[in-house]
Amino acid sequence: MFLLDFLDQTIKKLKSQTANVITLTNLSLGGFAIVFGLHGNLRLSLLLIFIAALADRFDGMIARKFNIESELGKQLDSMSDIISFGVAPALLLYQGILNEFGGPGSFFTVFYIGCGAFRLARFNITESNGYFTGLPITAAGCLATLSFLAIPYLPSQTFLFIIIILSFLMVSSFKLKKV
Repeated sequence: MFLLDFLDQTIKKLKSQTANVITLTNLSLGGFAIVFGLHGNLRLSLLLIFIAALADRFDGMIARKFNIESELGKQLDSMSDIISFGVAPALLLYQGILNEFGGPGSFFTVFYIGCGAFRLARFNITESNGYFTGLPITAAGCLATLSFLAIPYLPSQTFLFIIIILSFLMVSSFKLKKV
């Protein structure tokens, strides 16, 4: 009996933390994307950001499926998102092209990260109503990361424009239906 109860409790604990483990995987992938990007391995950084986006998609699905949504999970998800879809894509673009702009490139890189943090904080203090307010940071981060692939084909000013537009879209007040 003792062994079966212990095993049952262990399985319940593991199940209750499944979404958080996936969220921490998202964070870890974003962290590695930053490290590899800082060492000049920008294509691997790009790949890790996109894999982090998959993990981000699944953590919420798992939490809802297992009915294990929690306030801790919501906060942890936001912390992970600022790393994987705020800092990592901003540094990827900075390392890839925005550093050519000197001060303005640095400013708008940090501005993007700040807008992403603001957007996540606003999301965390509002009740879920079936809509996002502003562009979700995951979408902004994926668009910024995807734009990196166009560096050889577009004028460098385009990327300054992209990061500015994505920043303002994240903090804007337009409503976007959750999918």
